[in-house]
Amino acid sequence: MQTSQEPLGSLSATLRQRFAQIGPVWGSDINAHRDLVICAYSPLVAAARDAGASFEAARDVPYGSHERQRLDVFVSEETRRKGNADVVLFVHGGAFLRGSKSFNGLIYDNVSRWFARQGCVALNVEYRLAPEASYPAGADDVAAALAWAHAHVVEFGGDPRRIYLVGHSAGGSHVASYLCDPLFAGLRDGENASAVAGAVLISARLAADVFADNPNAAGVRAYFGADESRYAARSPLTYAEHFDTPLMVVVAEYENPYLDAYGAAFFERVLLARQRAGDARAKRAPRFMQMLRHNHTSVVAHFDSGETLLGDAMLDFFGG
Repeated sequence: MQTSQEPLGSLSATLRQRFAQIGPVWGSDINAHRDLVICAYSPLVAAARDAGASFEAARDVPYGSHERQRLDVFVSEETRRKGNADVVLFVHGGAFLRGSKSFNGLIYDNVSRWFARQGCVALNVEYRLAPEASYPAGADDVAAALAWAHAHVVEFGGDPRRIYLVGHSAGGSHVASYLCDPLFAGLRDGENASAVAGAVLISARLAADVFADNPNAAGVRAYFGADESRYAARSPLTYAEHFDTPLMVVVAEYENPYLDAYGAAFFERVLLARQRAGDARAKRAPRFMQMLRHNHTSVVAHFDSGETLLGDAMLDFFGG
């Protein structure tokens, strides 16, 4: 497979032009635009999947009792044999109401498969959905998946002290809540505290809102509740100053409304808190990356398609 660090570099010129057209109006019909993006990347991801070695080590491993508390493990035989590998725990999006770890057998497997190609142990996590599972259930599931990883990744060649949490969209909200919401302070200080080596929040919903132009307002209500007066107290952005984990924030140029602003605000608050602290936390500044020409879906759908810009930046963050 040819690789490129150019944004949208694995797509044809025709598709790049189509993406440029839908980008500025992304929020006007996110479902249709999402489907277009998935259709564009799925053949490329399928070709990469079918070429070369297999990386699927285990499917639908339970980390809890609910039918959706399942994860897949991706790792190469070489990584498994060598051991001490970085672990990437990926939590997919879906507006709190939908989504799965393997949307069409390709997306979001592509994220984990790409990191497995790079010598990581990659975990693709599914979690409970609203309205059955409302706040803070998503972060509870992140905590449970992390506990499973801490106990078992060594069996697959992973280093339990080098686990990176990566969340996209609603999954990013759950990762961020686990890492900074005071509700989880006890868990963060427990036996898994040293396991989280860093976090990457990709197009994450870091503040709950039901504005008129929020196309996923129904999902916000279903997860965070009908009482809007409680949204601030349940939003990761409110507790950004408590985020002690090495952090990388990623947004797309064309986002679901406000998610780029929330990501930038979260980054700023974490950065200022670390600068004010003047202690060891300030020695590693958070990172911020805007993926030009990408949209809310392509920012993850492009993994394992040939474009490596974001993946390479994340690997650099892991090694930093």
